[in-house]
Amino acid sequence: MTDILELDTPCVLIDIDRVEANLARAQAYADAHGLRLRPHIKTHKLPRFAKRAMELGAVGITVQKLGEAEVFADAGVAPIFLPYNIIGAAKLARLRALHERIDISVTADSAETIEGLSRAFAASPRPLTVLVECDTGMGRCGVQSPEAALALAGKIANSPGLRFGGLMTYPAAGQVEANAKFLSSAKTLLTQVGLPPETISNGGTPDLWRAHEVEAATEHRPGTYIYMDRSQVARGVGGFEDCALTVLATVVSRPTPDRAIIDAGSKALTSDTLGMDGFGLIEAYPGAVITGLSEEHGTIDLSACAARPAIGEKLRIIPNHACVVSNLFDQVHLISGDHLVETVPVAARGRVD
Repeated sequence: MTDILELDTPCVLIDIDRVEANLARAQAYADAHGLRLRPHIKTHKLPRFAKRAMELGAVGITVQKLGEAEVFADAGVAPIFLPYNIIGAAKLARLRALHERIDISVTADSAETIEGLSRAFAASPRPLTVLVECDTGMGRCGVQSPEAALALAGKIANSPGLRFGGLMTYPAAGQVEANAKFLSSAKTLLTQVGLPPETISNGGTPDLWRAHEVEAATEHRPGTYIYMDRSQVARGVGGFEDCALTVLATVVSRPTPDRAIIDAGSKALTSDTLGMDGFGLIEAYPGAVITGLSEEHGTIDLSACAARPAIGEKLRIIPNHACVVSNLFDQVHLISGDHLVETVPVAARGRVD
């Protein structure tokens, strides 16, 4: 068996035993609380992990872009939920083509988006399911009030080629109560006018273990939970022992006693800090701080370290944000313990279209 330290760097290691434990833990939680789980594949972009989640009980997958949906549909993964405003003739044609061969649903947060969907699907023999996206505190896409959700739901229900499927939100981390209040109010308004939402889709890993507190929700869409990362540990979602994705890098220079340079820069480690100091955690050297990234170099401050890595030493780094890292590499190495199991292509890498 190949030892991971024999791998060329920089590269991504995925601990499949930790992946399995993370998938199983989340599914058990969802089952215990009567929630459907519809994981987001943007974290891993690998059909094999989507299929494994569904074997464990997930009801489908979530993608963020049409390109991802196409890759996973080609791999035989469905149903697919695409919570994104699909705008423009080219993208609508791609959505129509997907709809003709798999079960796919989308979201909308404006009359313009709904009108475009209706034009594309008016002649379809099977209506497209559309959910209303709600901004429950994230400040990104979504209608701004339960009343606005009601109005758009009515428009969807009365648009040729479409059917109203319910509500969707990606809430701000830590705002569980505000999220719950918004969705409950919207559900009440819709039910009163004869449009009870069959699906109320909540999302995110940061508040995964509080998902049951959003009582109106029927399903949850976590993504990062499969790998975890430094930011999720900082939020208390898991521990470093749950982090399945690490970046393996080599120390290529020690220009001063207090500084090391690794061959992993912004093209291997995300520049996201997400409120934390540094650009990742090196468990073997807990006092080390990755203070800067250029494209191909990472700078590590060793001044707080008792022991310090030598030139040529390989370091495993837990990134701040695992999802970005998955999209930076053509392939990842699946490992168990310290040994390589398989090297696989990141199937949906770069599919941001």
